[in-house]
Amino acid sequence: MGLSHDPHWLRAGNWFTKDSTADFAIIGIGASKSALTPNRAYKTPDAIREALLRYSTFSATLDVDLAQHLKAADFGDVSKPDSQDKTIAELTHHYENARTFLLMGGDNSITYSGAKALLNFVEPGKLGVITLDAHHDLRDGTSNGSPIRQLLDAGLSGKNIVQIGINDFANSKFYADRAKKAGITVIHRRDLEKSSPEQIAKKALTKLAKCTHLYIDIDMDVCDRNVVPAAPAAMPGGISADEIRRLVTTLAQDKRSNHFDITELDSTIDAPDQRSIRLAALLILEIAAAKAKKKK
Repeated sequence: MGLSHDPHWLRAGNWFTKDSTADFAIIGIGASKSALTPNRAYKTPDAIREALLRYSTFSATLDVDLAQHLKAADFGDVSKPDSQDKTIAELTHHYENARTFLLMGGDNSITYSGAKALLNFVEPGKLGVITLDAHHDLRDGTSNGSPIRQLLDAGLSGKNIVQIGINDFANSKFYADRAKKAGITVIHRRDLEKSSPEQIAKKALTKLAKCTHLYIDIDMDVCDRNVVPAAPAAMPGGISADEIRRLVTTLAQDKRSNHFDITELDSTIDAPDQRSIRLAALLILEIAAAKAKKKK
């Protein structure tokens, strides 16, 4: 059954053009081959595009219509999503053509590519990285469990990294110690029970006050498994859909936050109601709404 048409209800998916420049751009990076858990995350970018058609461009909370304030474009997909070198080269080119950028994964290995490309424009000491993730991602090698370690190896200081949502029994003591030794700020899942999502996000932003640019990694396995059944590594007891939307909105309201990714969803294992993919689409719109509000 096709979607209905209403000339007074612009579908968010139709807001994105195929132009080569934009205020707000999305691009698909369906990396999956290096994932520690076999998956078909390469299908997820197109699934998110379809989900965007389920929503409008109007944020009632922020009282802003995205289409009235931002030019949006879909830059398609990178040519070789499982090649970090090729992806970094293509993103370096694309980053010059949009103010705010959202990478649609794909597994979490794309976080390294996304942030590393940004280092072609920003000194390592001026770039901050905030992860919404149940895991530290400090493993050795090259996989969806190693992007933060790879960024450390590339020259990013651990003091410029804040990890929100680290969950119990999702990491080993070895990697927790590695994070501590690197100087990474860790905000555990339990901390969100003591403070609001807005307070947690502002704490992370304040910690990175000396950074001029921020890269935000949204690993969907930070959410509860019931919220994101399409995230293979999600655990019972993760954060809620409301919490992640509020975290992302607050982070996106900072003028330094212009590069984001959404990772670790395999659309082929989502629930019949597509709750995981639809949440990912909503997060894209939350980011855009925060930027549109600032521009309004």
